[in-house]
Amino acid sequence: MFEWNINALSNDLNIIGQAEVSLICFDTRLVIKNSVFVAIRGTKSDGHQHIIAAITNGALALVVEDIKFVPVDFKGFVLTTLDSRQMLDILAAKFYNDPSQKLFCIGVTGTNGKTSITYLLEHILNSHKKTIGIMGTVNHRVGEKIWHSEMTTPDPVTLQKRLQEFIENGAGFCALEVSSHALDQKRADSVHFNTVVFTNLTLDHLDYHKNMNNYFLAKQRLFNDLLWASSKKPLFAIVNTDDCYGRKIKLPEHVVGWTYGQSESDFQFKILKMNFSETEFELTTPIETIRIQSPLAGIHNVYNVVASMAAALSAGVSINQSVVALKNFPGIPGRLQKVQSRSEKNVFIDYAHTPDALENTLKSLQKIKNEIKSNQKIITVFGCGGDRDKSKRPLMGGIAAANSDFIFITSDNPRTENPDDIILQIQAGLPAGYKNFDIDSDRTRAIQKAINMASAGDVVLIAGKGHEDYQIIGEIKHHFSDLEVAQMYL
Repeated sequence: MFEWNINALSNDLNIIGQAEVSLICFDTRLVIKNSVFVAIRGTKSDGHQHIIAAITNGALALVVEDIKFVPVDFKGFVLTTLDSRQMLDILAAKFYNDPSQKLFCIGVTGTNGKTSITYLLEHILNSHKKTIGIMGTVNHRVGEKIWHSEMTTPDPVTLQKRLQEFIENGAGFCALEVSSHALDQKRADSVHFNTVVFTNLTLDHLDYHKNMNNYFLAKQRLFNDLLWASSKKPLFAIVNTDDCYGRKIKLPEHVVGWTYGQSESDFQFKILKMNFSETEFELTTPIETIRIQSPLAGIHNVYNVVASMAAALSAGVSINQSVVALKNFPGIPGRLQKVQSRSEKNVFIDYAHTPDALENTLKSLQKIKNEIKSNQKIITVFGCGGDRDKSKRPLMGGIAAANSDFIFITSDNPRTENPDDIILQIQAGLPAGYKNFDIDSDRTRAIQKAINMASAGDVVLIAGKGHEDYQIIGEIKHHFSDLEVAQMYL
């Protein structure tokens, strides 16, 4: 084997020795001749255990944390590192010639609101002839080109490759949903961001982070480590300071910090009028006060609209231009998405799958109900995903009961857990003596029951899965769409 020095690599990582590098990868199933294989220690498996398979499949070079796993007769190149994840990120960026340097990059992080903000940004920028690529939970897309998304923020190789593909498809801008997992695992460290956004931080992902402080520190990395490493100027950070964790965010001195929210901030809003179809609010910026009509329902969506307008401003689109664009915004898949039908029932699909998101959505619906002086019922259908943070299950049961007139507790993505066990844990959070609920682990049947129970003017909220068109039972994905099921019974 040959000891390999990263500093000796050519800037574009085209060759190692005399061979042209074909691919950077960390999955042996993807290794082809002249690949560089990076051995990653994961939560379920260790890439060092698969080095022989990588060599057999044609790996030209290896990146390892422990050289003892490399066969002594391996004739290729070996780079030892203290952190394979970090090196994978660095090599992926080099291999694709640092595409983020050629794009105006916006990163959005927080427990809730990431997808909504990227959809809003896409619409605002595209409306003003600024082609933007989007990477997030629903999919990856630019113009008419769409790629499937496996997770909120992809692995570094997919991420860097996609940025390059955005450029090839005419994009000058990109918006990325940046998850706490991705920040902790250094998947986006080599992205040179121009603007970063913090939405909020609420209970979620504690199965991974263990506590809220670790969860927050992962998010904080976007605002210090990644901004410090960015070569862009100027740099912007847009932070929701109505959120207690937003007020804790620390920024480097050279970053322009903009705050937003209902309390005193750079972009301060005040709700004027709302119903189930739109919201009117007043926005005060350092320059002006403007009245805005948003086609989105719910106060949480006003936060998302304001954040997207501030991010668009950092990218060269004025507040007034954003206001014009918003007038024909088509909405966001699975984010308080109203199911279109001739029925007078108000049926919404929403991705709310955390206690805070469910509470915000239900309170938004309650506030609209009060605003229009309606006495109609709010009926909620929800469940909790299996193999995920169990602490939120009883909390969500209590929140649904406190903010609904009737609830249907059902299955979400049970994965390898028994859905009945998950339902029992949700049920444990219901108030003593509470009777306004029904249990049905068949999600289709639960949705049907809720819609049948609703009268004209009532609200049915189907929460937890949003845009997803599948249900994971065991380790198998089955086609399932809340939207399609709701349409069937309306």
